[in-house]
Amino acid sequence: MRARLLPLLLTGLLSAGCASVVNPVSGRSELTVMSEADEIALGAKGHAQIVAQQGVVDNPALAAYVDRIGQRLAAQSHRAHLRWTFTVLDSPEVNAFALPGGYVYVTRGILAVLRDEAELAGVLGHEIGHVTARHGAQRATRQQTAGLGVLAATVFGAAFGLGDVAQQLSSAAAAGVVASYGREQELQADQLGAEYLARNDYAPQRMIDVIAALKRQELHAAAQARAAGREASAGGASWLASHPSNAQRLQQIRRIAEGYPAPEQPVEGRSAYLAALDGLDFGDSPAQGLVRGRVFVHPGLEVALTAPEGWRLRNTPEALVVAHPDGQVGLLLRPVPPQAGRDPRVLARKLYEPIELRTEPRNLHGLDATLVQGRRKLQGGGSQPFELLVVEGPQDKLYLLQQAGAAEALRREQAALREAAASFRPLGPADRSLVRPWKLRSAVLPPGGWARLAADTPLPPAEAEALLRLLNGADPVEGETRPAPRPGDRVKTVRAD
Repeated sequence: MRARLLPLLLTGLLSAGCASVVNPVSGRSELTVMSEADEIALGAKGHAQIVAQQGVVDNPALAAYVDRIGQRLAAQSHRAHLRWTFTVLDSPEVNAFALPGGYVYVTRGILAVLRDEAELAGVLGHEIGHVTARHGAQRATRQQTAGLGVLAATVFGAAFGLGDVAQQLSSAAAAGVVASYGREQELQADQLGAEYLARNDYAPQRMIDVIAALKRQELHAAAQARAAGREASAGGASWLASHPSNAQRLQQIRRIAEGYPAPEQPVEGRSAYLAALDGLDFGDSPAQGLVRGRVFVHPGLEVALTAPEGWRLRNTPEALVVAHPDGQVGLLLRPVPPQAGRDPRVLARKLYEPIELRTEPRNLHGLDATLVQGRRKLQGGGSQPFELLVVEGPQDKLYLLQQAGAAEALRREQAALREAAASFRPLGPADRSLVRPWKLRSAVLPPGGWARLAADTPLPPAEAEALLRLLNGADPVEGETRPAPRPGDRVKTVRAD
């Protein structure tokens, strides 16, 4: 949860008419509603919004390292003349994406699950391929000619299994500027990524290992869901969710790689990669708020909240979601933008179409609050009760604690929802003791293996070994080219600072 909400909605930069351009990759003419100047303008606008929404990792050395690799790849691409920008976003989600005009993003979450520089180069090369092949412009053209408007579609982060609750977040909570590409576009980006690897002395076969690393993340997320009694999400990691099947991709990448001569000394960059990641935040960061078991603490905003037993906490840039295990009901904690005002009744009217509205003053651990209850119209007819708390928090900030879910689920879980809302509080001494960020560090894998290494981490005991195995590629995926680490090898671990 951040201190402000910023919807990532791009307004129209495109003209209504189509022009013909030559695709830099295919060499063929194609109709487009987006010139290169439009691509650059759209990317620049989207970049400013993404940086404001997601935040950028405050690590100049890491930023320079990623940029150096990206610039080297881009210089050997089909659109080397663009002013390329490579950004590490401060997000624990496993994701990477690109905007038209040369803007490429990787999250610190995806950096954590990659094993070396060659795999990072594979991810960057794939995203560069989307830009060089003008995939964003192609999608915008299809939308425009189909009467669907300009490029303003949605990309979702790594699935958390929140079901209908997630759908009730505001548009800002899910809106993005990158749409899912078509299967053919994804396969072409794989091909271009492999080509750009080969042009820069990386083995093009390492694209296989990129897919393997992200497949491991998908399997890990599915195992977590099963352990929690939830249905595994179909998409898995964000970067995989909109991509073709892994089997199909691996077959194609093998065919592509065979077409390139293997470098005599392919760059792997394992040591440099581990050094670049040393000290990187793992999981939530203090700037975004930390989830520690059932407790959410935000040292910057000086607030905390405790989830009911068995419920799950999901921290997004727009809201903290306190979700029931079945994902059908939850509580959303969101900061109120200053421009929305401070009147609880006005805020309720902006959120709902109330046909009944009543307010009651409350006190939450010394914080002034207003309970707002009533009934709201439903789009399909009829009405439904609603309830939210408007709380005046520390630093003169205003917060909404909003119930979300179907009427029956809300009635069933009303006591737990109110328990969670009532736990919202200023940061206390016990909460402050939890504010120790987790950092990626490198260590030698001991003779006792992953279980022994896990014992020295702050990670939840039930998850620690599986997380370390994920971060280091310890569980082989069919087709990958690199072996799993062995005792004595230097690997990634997690420490509390």
